[in-house]
Amino acid sequence: MKRRSFIKKSAAAGAAFTIVPSFVLGKTHIPPSDTIYIGAVGVGGRGGGVVNELFATGKVKFVAMCDVDEVRASASYLAHPDAKKYKDFRKLYDHHVKDIDAVMVATPDHTHATIALPFMNAKKHAYVEKPLTHNIYEARMMARVAAEQGIVTQMGNQGASGEGIRQAQEWINAGVIGKVHRVDCWTNRPVWPQGFKHITQGEPVPETLDWDLWLGPAAMRPYNSNYLPFKWRGFWDFGTGAMGDMGCHIMETPFKTLGLGFPYEAEASCTTIWSNDFVEADYREACPPSSVVRLKFDTETHGDVSLNWYDGGIMPDLPPELGDGEIPGGDGGGSIFHGSEGIMVTDTYSRNPRLLPAERMAEFQPPAPTLSRVETTHQGNWVNAILNGGTTSSPFSYGGPLTEAVLMGNLAIKSYQYKALKEGKEAGQWDPYDYPGRKTILWDGPNMKVTNWEEANQWVKRNYREGWEL
Repeated sequence: MKRRSFIKKSAAAGAAFTIVPSFVLGKTHIPPSDTIYIGAVGVGGRGGGVVNELFATGKVKFVAMCDVDEVRASASYLAHPDAKKYKDFRKLYDHHVKDIDAVMVATPDHTHATIALPFMNAKKHAYVEKPLTHNIYEARMMARVAAEQGIVTQMGNQGASGEGIRQAQEWINAGVIGKVHRVDCWTNRPVWPQGFKHITQGEPVPETLDWDLWLGPAAMRPYNSNYLPFKWRGFWDFGTGAMGDMGCHIMETPFKTLGLGFPYEAEASCTTIWSNDFVEADYREACPPSSVVRLKFDTETHGDVSLNWYDGGIMPDLPPELGDGEIPGGDGGGSIFHGSEGIMVTDTYSRNPRLLPAERMAEFQPPAPTLSRVETTHQGNWVNAILNGGTTSSPFSYGGPLTEAVLMGNLAIKSYQYKALKEGKEAGQWDPYDYPGRKTILWDGPNMKVTNWEEANQWVKRNYREGWEL
């Protein structure tokens, strides 16, 4: 079936669905048993980890699995021999949409929305890895469809279900550091090659890989081992760079605790790679090796808040309250909250907060807990919400806006790179005056539009390969 026809058929199925054997229709579509039947797409790499984490809940059964690479998927296939196996997610949909309650998607960023939306339109609960989508338009669409279909959703940013983020929010709510005016976030990413020459040479496609399906909505090009596995994160057509990879982990703590919502302003600066007097990186395709992004938010409680992002080895200014040899975060990144009454730091994954200086933390009596805790894993939180009702830690109504805020950073980076992107210069034809193209962009969040520079709106939504349009 052609992709365009598949989209139309699946949308119609979502509108006209009347018989669903595996669960009872309703606002939350709760299965009548204690088992959730899942179709999993992207079950190698990180996807294999999600499969294991879902299976560990003891409440799921994988009806079918799909992956474009048999080698990458082999561990999941061996662990679940009774699940039907496919390379094309459309075949999983055609054969099993009536047999499953939910879909799990852990493919590269550029295919998250393409794969998840048909199942969501058929009223299937959805678990999708972070970042939720490849671009802002898709994030808005995913949140809208989830609300329209009344399904239970979860974005795969595991720290959202942890103790740390709830403690951090309780401290902020209790005014422990006063009103927050600035947050500095950083990561050690990228930990993959990023910022390099345009790839022109093709290589033989591995026999176990369906390259056309892997590309999905991205433009056709020759296969090259520089793209995958994992290295796709550094290419604009497939990944979302360091910020897209880690922002939904690290930025989520300030996003949640401060109620950030849409940024109203963004700007960025990026590094280049120089060799023999010429720039080697080609930013028509590749994300920069490192960047600094500044986002501004207008919040109800804290007023104007600046969030500054640093990646690729660049660090924010370290507070003088840090002791000798003391680092502000952990796990390769973290956040520093600057408040009117002090400083709080959190790390990347656990989000555990602590105060600076260490002497204040030693004497600190945390406020009494006021927020409910998740008594299971992030995946278990989703499973339990499907079976028993209730809310998830990162539903698309929340994960979508968080992803949009993160991807605004990439919009700013592309705006900074604009001259190079527009002129399409080859490596060796650059000069130092190519930067910046545009430093500051103003964002109208409700209307999903850059208001002060029309050129930047071309990156709000991607160009889809013919037959793969949403």
